[in-house]
Amino acid sequence: MSEFPVHRPVGRRTFVLGTAAAAGTAALAGPLAQSASAATFGWSDDGSNYVVDTGASLVFKVSKTNGDLTSLVYKGTQYQGYGGKNSHIESGLGTSTVSIKQSGTTILISVAYGTLKHYYAARSGENNVYLWTNKADDSVSATRYILRVNAGKFLNDEPDSYTYAPTTIEAQDVFAKSDGQTRSKHYAKARVIDYNYVGWTTGSVGLYIVRSNHEKASGGPFYRSLLRHQSADGGGLYEILYYGENQTEAQRFGLQGPYVIAFTDGGAPSSALYPGTLTTSWADSLGISGYVPASGRGKVAGVGITGRNTAHPYTVGLANSAAQYWGTARSSDGYFSIGGVLPGTYTLTVFKGELAVYTSSVSVSAGGTTTLNSIAIPSSNDPSNASAIWRINDWNGTPSGFKNADLMTYAHPSDARASSWTGNVIVGSGTETSSFPCYLWKDVNSGIIVYFKLTAAQAAAAHTLRIGVTTAYANGRPQVVVNDTWTSAVPSPPTQPSTRSLTVGSYRGNNYTFTYNVPASAWLTDTSAYNTLKIYVASGSGSTSFLSAGTSIDAIDLLS
Repeated sequence: MSEFPVHRPVGRRTFVLGTAAAAGTAALAGPLAQSASAATFGWSDDGSNYVVDTGASLVFKVSKTNGDLTSLVYKGTQYQGYGGKNSHIESGLGTSTVSIKQSGTTILISVAYGTLKHYYAARSGENNVYLWTNKADDSVSATRYILRVNAGKFLNDEPDSYTYAPTTIEAQDVFAKSDGQTRSKHYAKARVIDYNYVGWTTGSVGLYIVRSNHEKASGGPFYRSLLRHQSADGGGLYEILYYGENQTEAQRFGLQGPYVIAFTDGGAPSSALYPGTLTTSWADSLGISGYVPASGRGKVAGVGITGRNTAHPYTVGLANSAAQYWGTARSSDGYFSIGGVLPGTYTLTVFKGELAVYTSSVSVSAGGTTTLNSIAIPSSNDPSNASAIWRINDWNGTPSGFKNADLMTYAHPSDARASSWTGNVIVGSGTETSSFPCYLWKDVNSGIIVYFKLTAAQAAAAHTLRIGVTTAYANGRPQVVVNDTWTSAVPSPPTQPSTRSLTVGSYRGNNYTFTYNVPASAWLTDTSAYNTLKIYVASGSGSTSFLSAGTSIDAIDLLS
């Protein structure tokens, strides 16, 4: 992962996705610095909106009727206004109770709509808007905050979420350009763990949303969701509070935030705003519903993790029905530290890449640190440790390394940049991984053939074939045929998300390993001949083409 933000330049306008590792360079923006004009800090009422002047270069308005952000003026320029719509929770709330109060150098606007509570806060001298959203139950549909930005402010044809493309190819939200490249608001490339902020810069003005810690979101550290999009009407930046597409967990309820709308002079937002770094002791006494201060939280620290494969990154996650957290294990020894955790008992999971290889239980108390002794991952927990006659790709919970895998996080499978989804594979060729497609569909490439040879001793024995998958669409699962003489039973489908996945930039579902006990009678006794393994996609669900039943592959091996 790069130390610096990822930039996609078009002239002086650039889309920016802030990586989770972005560090000291962010200080160039200085959005926390006090302005010389801080004396203007305050608020007023224009009859329809509460008007907040941060005392820096930012003035914003919030509707007194429904809590929409109706104006966002930075250095005299209006940025709010995509398609004539406001910025708001979901598609906007109905009539709400909206109030405002000032506490010293902080102004808080509170919005109440049924059981939903939403907040905007401003700090004197800062070009930031801090936001919190408390969704207490499912009586209100609130899964995102969308910041709608005027057309032309950060125009950029490079991001794959750019939706001007003229031809609709799927579900009114996936489009194709004349050159065959595809575009969709779903195509973000990044997992939650990969970024701290998302936004745009012209080189002299930057506008970003810095994400929250996602403790009340769902899907874990590797979840992919909407981050931004652009169209002829303008652009949208998102903070996803809960997104149901390709979701692996139930919705969590409670306060999420703060997430931050941040303006800069063109640089990245200050690292002081990043999740896990941002301190908001100034908000402790504001009366925000569901707010838990730092003193009411705890920490988990592990002295190390043994049994790791150092060729892969390791992540430690904490999750229960109320909250989720994660941290990166240090590559040298596996040390990890996860702070800001709400009190409770959590399932601790160690991930090799995105593959769970260890679980345990851990309890966290307010104000305390739970210190764990070195975690030893049992060798049998990592499928890569099993002795194999041959293996295609390494087991890490992702299709990374397979054909088209990288492209599929930001493009539709029909994209002109994709290599052919068909083509057979020869074990021992040196290209068996790169030539094997990352996804298999019933209507596209079912029946792909893997060729391999066995020694006389190997051919005389039964063997276990394993196929690991990361998600599936429409209950797609692999059924295999060996040498056209032995056919496996159709396996039962594991639990997977029921929505689209493979066509909207996500392979993340529930990792599952299918095993097939192949008898010795299935193998060829001629050691100079290639055995054939045909992998079909079985399912009676799905429609056609790339929306037929399909699955994403993690690894395939034949055990010795």
